[in-house]
Amino acid sequence: MKVLNLCCSAQHRYEGWFGSEADYLAQIEKNLVACPLCGDTQVQRLPSAPHVLTSHSRAATPERESAGAAVATSTRSASDGGAANPSEPTDRQAAHAPPMDPQALQAAWMHAVQHVIDHTDDVGSRFAEEARRMHYGEAEERPIRGQATPVEARSLREEGIEIASLPMPAAMKGPVQ
Repeated sequence: MKVLNLCCSAQHRYEGWFGSEADYLAQIEKNLVACPLCGDTQVQRLPSAPHVLTSHSRAATPERESAGAAVATSTRSASDGGAANPSEPTDRQAAHAPPMDPQALQAAWMHAVQHVIDHTDDVGSRFAEEARRMHYGEAEERPIRGQATPVEARSLREEGIEIASLPMPAAMKGPVQ
């Protein structure tokens, strides 16, 4: 098994898993390797060091896991209505927020998208209709996701129906393989 660090032309970094170097080269040649975020097939291999499990790298693992848990907790709190506007950080948050590198932001975004996928029903293009039915008590309330046109989204907001837009990477909308 060959695990490679890859990067698309939009600078999205991700791992690719291949059976061998020959498999990687064959898939690259046929444009089968695509960025899981944007679908770009202009992919380049990044230099990487072999992963060696040491006592130091074992100690760093819980730290990374707790950072991911904080993102999940923050996302859950905002979706439960805990913040007035979850997209706007408070002054205190902004003053104490550590700078995040692009890979950490990408990982946090992917984690948030996966959380939404795991905890909502996909109603597809019926999103506006289903949101209205729940808002007016015609259907049981439940967490949903789907697509709405800009006109539908504006209309929902004007009716007092709170919605949020979350761009979803194409690879997370269905099976990659």
